[in-house]
Amino acid sequence: RDWRLIPMAAAQKTIGVGIIGLGMGRNALRINADTNSRLEVRAICDVSEDSISMVASEYPDGDIFQTTEYRKILDRADIDVVGIYSPDHLHFKHLSDALEAGKHVICTKPLVVSLDEAKATVDLVRRTGLKFLVGQTCRFVPRFMAAKELLDSGDLGELLFVDSHYVHDMRPVFDRTPWRYEAPQDFMYGCVCHPVDLLRWVAGDVEEVFCYGSESGMDPRYPKGQMDNFFITLKFKSGVLGRILAVYGLVEPPRLPMNGLSVYGTKGSFVEDTAVFDRFAGQPEWNMKFRPEPGHGNEVLRYMRHFEECLLEDKRPSVDEIEGAKCIAVCSAAWESVASGQPAKVFNDF
Repeated sequence: RDWRLIPMAAAQKTIGVGIIGLGMGRNALRINADTNSRLEVRAICDVSEDSISMVASEYPDGDIFQTTEYRKILDRADIDVVGIYSPDHLHFKHLSDALEAGKHVICTKPLVVSLDEAKATVDLVRRTGLKFLVGQTCRFVPRFMAAKELLDSGDLGELLFVDSHYVHDMRPVFDRTPWRYEAPQDFMYGCVCHPVDLLRWVAGDVEEVFCYGSESGMDPRYPKGQMDNFFITLKFKSGVLGRILAVYGLVEPPRLPMNGLSVYGTKGSFVEDTAVFDRFAGQPEWNMKFRPEPGHGNEVLRYMRHFEECLLEDKRPSVDEIEGAKCIAVCSAAWESVASGQPAKVFNDF
């Protein structure tokens, strides 16, 4: 099927999407109301029939196929793209089956939960020749996009240092998604991947990491012996240094945004949403006011539209399987460092 034959102005819904997992995945259904997009969610899957019914009821005008068996989505001829929003430890199985079924894939972060699975994913995408995007929402947050643009344009000069954090009290998240303590979720892959990907996006490949980890015991539902708080230092191949604060067993802190990015260059610095340029006398602050965007819905729409463009113009997604795999490799090296108490080299030869 050649979607490029249809003019963009027509905006006919010609690209069928199937969603596996209706937690974060329910955000993808908003694309159906986007008259400028050819993407259309035509099938949804979840292990919970209640979740399926609730999501389907929000779109009463659509004829959406509903199932608790994800393979039924993969068997449908009207599905071109599969969006995977299942629990982390199921990603590799679901993305592998989707690719083998000939479907393009959008997979929410983390790509997978081990370096071996990351290598296998890259090999599989390479063999099938299908499009693959990792749904790293932070790359599609306006203030982070602004920081990247200022750096790429040269306004901040040569990069010196980068810093990111993801600080989040997980107790309310456990209430909504009990699989996170039942599986349990590995926070290094499932959560630390956010700041890791942000810093890789800004500073490139990571050469070496050193990581401390600790167990908070804040929530008795999360199994003992599982670390949930991390501090990571990074050395990039370029020589740039970085730092990550990734803390999930704590009381939600005041005045600190959940996700943050700071970029320091030879001509200026950008912290959260404020820039300072050295060329101006007195180094006045330039505060960039962004409209609030609750939840992840807008970021999901942005990366879906990006993926659509890649399909139509035969381009590589900006967060493809290799970018996703290199993020997992950093997390894997961080675990190695925690275990050894020494810096660990990062695998980058995908």
